[in-house]
Formats: sequence, C-alpha cells, structure tokens
Amino acid sequence: MKSFGLLWALLAFAICQGSYATNVADDVSGDDPALSAEEQEYLAWAQKFHESLDFQHGEIALPNGVATLHVPDNFYYLSPQDADRVLVDAWGNPPGDSTLGMLFPADVSPLDMNAWGVTIEYQADGYVSDEDAANLDYDDLLKEMQAETRAYNQERIDSGYPPIELLGWASQPHYNASSHKLYWARELQFGDDPEHTLNYNIRALGRQGVLVLNFIASMHQLPEIEANLDTVLAMAEFDQGHRYEDFDPDVDQMAAYGIGALVAGKFAAKTGFFAAAVIFLKKFGIVILAALAALGGRLYKKRKAARSE
Repeated sequence: MKSFGLLWALLAFAICQGSYATNVADDVSGDDPALSAEEQEYLAWAQKFHESLDFQHGEIALPNGVATLHVPDNFYYLSPQDADRVLVDAWGNPPGDSTLGMLFPADVSPLDMNAWGVTIEYQADGYVSDEDAANLDYDDLLKEMQAETRAYNQERIDSGYPPIELLGWASQPHYNASSHKLYWARELQFGDDPEHTLNYNIRALGRQGVLVLNFIASMHQLPEIEANLDTVLAMAEFDQGHRYEDFDPDVDQMAAYGIGALVAGKFAAKTGFFAAAVIFLKKFGIVILAALAALGGRLYKKRKAARSE
C-alpha cells in the first residue's frame, strides 16, 4: 500500500476531533472529483487500520511473563501483533523480530505524522553487572558506535534502505543505580533526510535479562520525550522473582557484557542482532505529494463550514 504522509496527518486530525472521525469517509467520498481512486482507497484503508487497533490501559502483563506495565490514562499500549502492523504496514519498516508491544501518548494515533511511540523488547542474556557504569567514557563509546553504524550501511543500501548516520548524543547515557535503569538518546539521519530521527533508549535491568524500551520520534520532539521520560520509566517493572535484586549467583547466568556494551550494542554483533537493530526503526519513510495539500485545505473548509451551519 502506497503511503501519503499528509493523509495520515488528516486522518489523525479527524480522529482527534471525536465525531468528525466517523464522517471522514463522507468528506472524501467518491463524489469528490478532486480525489483520485488511489487517494480514496488509502484514506479508507487508514481509517480502517486505526479502528482495528486495540488501545489498552492499566496493568498489562507482558507476553514474556517477567514484567508488567502500569499504563496510565494519558498513554495506551498496543499488543505485539498491533505493534508489528504499525511498524511494518503503517511506518514502512522492514519486517523483523516481533516486539512485546508498543506505548503511545493517548492524544495521538500511530498514523499521526507527529506521533511518537515506544517499542518494548526483552533480551534474555542473563544478569548484567553494573560495576562499569561509573567508569565509562561515553565520548569514546560514541565514536566506536558511529564507526559500527557506518559499517552496516552498505548492507542497508543493498537491501533498498537509506544509509544511517549516527550524528551524536541527543542525551548522554545516564544510569540510575537505585532503579537499575539506564537511558540515553541518539540523533540519527537517514540518507539525506533533513528531518533527523531521535532514538531515546531505556534499559531496565532484571534478574535474567534486560527490558528494552526504545522511543521512536523526530529530533524536534526531544523536549516532549524528556517531559514524558519519568512517566515511561515508571511504567515498566519486573515481576517478583525477576527483579535485579532477586539475582542468585549460585543459579543464575551472568551476561557476557556490561553497561557499556548495552549502550554500544556490541554484544549483539556476535549473534547478528546488531545488524538488524541498527535500522533504528525509522518512522514514516514516505513521500508527501504536494497535490494533497489542496485536499487538506478542502477537508478543513468542509468541516469548518459544517460547524457554522
């Protein structure tokens, strides 16, 4: 299905206006000669896609059985199945390993051009020691990560995806020793796209692995992400028996890496995971057609006129 960014924005605008969402199809019906058949087909698909999603709140037991999300009313959770549809079908990412779901702010649809989301994954690699956390040189680590990222660009180009440039830290790594949560942010550029992508990462350390939460957004959304960071940090908690402090050195496996490797992703290179992870889930790999700008104006005028009647 071909994607039209402006139509996504129009659909999200309609959805956020309550009852207007039910009238979108009427506004862009086949009686409107200015809409092509393809444009009508896409808008109908987008509305159907949004309505098919199951928006969840409250306590969410993650499918892996080791952690629970506490999702407040100002956020919602999408299941792994819905999350995969958003990432691949709506956002244009290549198919990959399934997530444990996604989180979104409650006031946006995943089809909104201004939407940002948080993917959730789990890496069952064992207990990660945090002994190196206070001694890491993150400037040196950044240089190594930039070199690693460039090394995989030819593979991306050969697969039909744009190269990635890791421009720098959007937020330098920070480890909270009391909550055993690590977070940092990277600024990325895909090809020559002037709109830089933000990847804000959270790692919650557990007894037998790491809960991975990755924000997917644009750089201009960094203030909004940071304003919501504490809320997202508080959502994810390991269940009793799976917490970091539950580690038993006599029976539990130690991970083969520490905090520095979590940030750099080097541990995953040995298994091939890093080659896939370096894609960073760019959102909205789309082409906005200039001709659709007039369509947006017409829909807005129709809605304004209807309200004035």
